[in-house]
Parts: sequence; structure tokens; C-alpha cells
Amino acid sequence: MASSSPIIDSRSIAMVLIGTIAGFFISRIINTTPPPTILGSTKEDSDNKATDLAPPASQQKVPTQEPDDDSDDGEYADFVGYDEECKLVLVVRTDLGMTKGKIAAQASHATLACYKALQKASTKSRSSKTKKNSTLHRWEHYGQAKIAVQVKSEEELLVLQAQAISLGLCAKIIHDAGRTQIASGSATCLGVGPGPRSVVDKVTGGLKLL
Repeated sequence: MASSSPIIDSRSIAMVLIGTIAGFFISRIINTTPPPTILGSTKEDSDNKATDLAPPASQQKVPTQEPDDDSDDGEYADFVGYDEECKLVLVVRTDLGMTKGKIAAQASHATLACYKALQKASTKSRSSKTKKNSTLHRWEHYGQAKIAVQVKSEEELLVLQAQAISLGLCAKIIHDAGRTQIASGSATCLGVGPGPRSVVDKVTGGLKLL
């Protein structure tokens, strides 16, 4: 029995040494291993997720810009002595190749520009009787007639605008912002009036219907 003690001691020492070495390497492995990722919540994954949620540039909405309208010089005639229908004529350029929807949008801008200009002029009038008999008032209460005609160049728009202004009519040219179909700043449509039919016809009476 005494002879077996050295063997047991050797085995015990060997086991202690092996355990110490194994513990050392296990602790090194634990200290160098990065903490586990929980549900993909790393910064890189968060950045990728934010990128995925953002819509493509082609689908991002661009703030719309209202087309500019020209400011015509001079005062508008009141046309008090004209007892006839008043109308607004929208002169559209056909050489730009605008779609029907685009034409409708530009004509709407011209209508609003003319209306706001005459409304502003009417507001400046101190006489309530003058306001009641104004061209804008008559146009509003008698059908708001609107006629669409066509031209083929910007030069024609400018000539027609000058003629309308010389007769005391409101004349507004609309320039497109150029975000969709045509070049920025293109003159697309001219609004003439509202004004007495006989006066407006002196400017646009010879043009073809759109």
C-alpha cells in the first residue's frame, strides 16, 4: 500500500496542472469573445434598416412650386358702360407638346392669376356700387364663361398680352416651374379677362379653339 502513494500524488499533481491550464485558456476565450447580438440591434443593422425604410429618390416628393405669373402694367378698365356677357379667354401654347393634364393645370393657374388680379383691383375701389357693377362681379354672377384657344409660340402670347393691356384688360402669362414635361420658365398659357365679350374678342377673336 505504501508503494502506491507516489503514483497517486503524481496523478493528483497532473490533474491540478491540467485544470489550471484549461481554466487559463477558457478565461482568455471568454474575455476575447464579443457579446452576443440581441435581435440584430447593432448600430450597423440599425443604419441598414433606416436605409431600407427610406423611399427611393425617384419616389420622394418634391415640394411643388407655384408657377410665376407676369405683372401687367397699367390700371384695368371698369367697362361700366358695357351691358353684355363677360368672359375669360385662356390662350394655350401647343408647340410645347403638353399633355391634356398639363394644359388643364396651366389653364387653371392662368384663371386663378386673372381672378386674383381683378379681385385685388376691385378691393381697392371705395364705392360699393362700383364693386357691384365691376367686370369681375358680372363674370362671377353670369356663368363665368371660359374659352380655350391656341397659339404656337411665346411671341404670340406676348403680342396678345400687350394688346389686351392696351385695352384695359387683365392679361396674365403663366411660366412653368419645369419639374415635369417642359423646360423651366417656359411661357405656357395666357389668361385674358374676364372682360366684356366684344372687347376680349378684339384680342383673341381670330384664334382657333383648343
